[in-house]
Amino acid sequence: MDGGGQYNPRTVEEVFRDFKGRRAGMVKALTTDVEEFYQQCDPEKENLCLYGFPNEQWEVNLPAEEVPPELPEPALGINFARDGMQEKDWLSLVAVHSDAWLLSVAFYFGARFGFDKADRKRLFTMINDLPTIFEVVTGTAKKQSKEKSSVSNHSSNKPKSGSKGRGSESVKFPKPTKDEDEVVDEEDDDEHGETLCGACGENYAADEFWICCDICEKWFHGKCVKITPARAEHIKQYKCPSCSNKRARP
Repeated sequence: MDGGGQYNPRTVEEVFRDFKGRRAGMVKALTTDVEEFYQQCDPEKENLCLYGFPNEQWEVNLPAEEVPPELPEPALGINFARDGMQEKDWLSLVAVHSDAWLLSVAFYFGARFGFDKADRKRLFTMINDLPTIFEVVTGTAKKQSKEKSSVSNHSSNKPKSGSKGRGSESVKFPKPTKDEDEVVDEEDDDEHGETLCGACGENYAADEFWICCDICEKWFHGKCVKITPARAEHIKQYKCPSCSNKRARP
């Protein structure tokens, strides 16, 4: 399923070139070709993936049939969430998963061809100098570029020691006390102790993330339906795989 011909990049430069080609294809799908990409991600179809190829092309297709696959696979079932989210949120979610896939493919090649610590560091540095797909899709890349130019213009007037950006402070959150944790755990256990996952049939556990389908009202382990807490925050109406696959009857 690798467009542009099968080949195995063996040096840091070749792997980076492969990364850039695949990245360019996926950026194209989520920006200039977004209408075509949106149409191809029909929720009525089976689990679909977004692939980027070294020749800067993209493709929406079913996952590879061979197990294990020749290369790491992209996020599965991106089409299922399309109609349950705002388009911009859905595209941002696909972008995040695309970034993760690109890194996994690059470092798969690195592991396969024996990159040492210095090679891996150099590869990551080269990759990290490029904006992520998420940053491109959300416009964060342009914003960061403007902020960097603004900071560089004023950096000479600011003391280097003892300075701390607001961003570093904003990521600190108050932690709940031990008593609060215990109370929450007890309430969860009482309320959901008999709940079974609609996918695997296992019992509810307080330390696991669960999500409820808004159509059939069944509960699922997040890991069983490939939904993370971060992704769930952007979903307006969640439809489980079963409900997503049901076609409307006349």
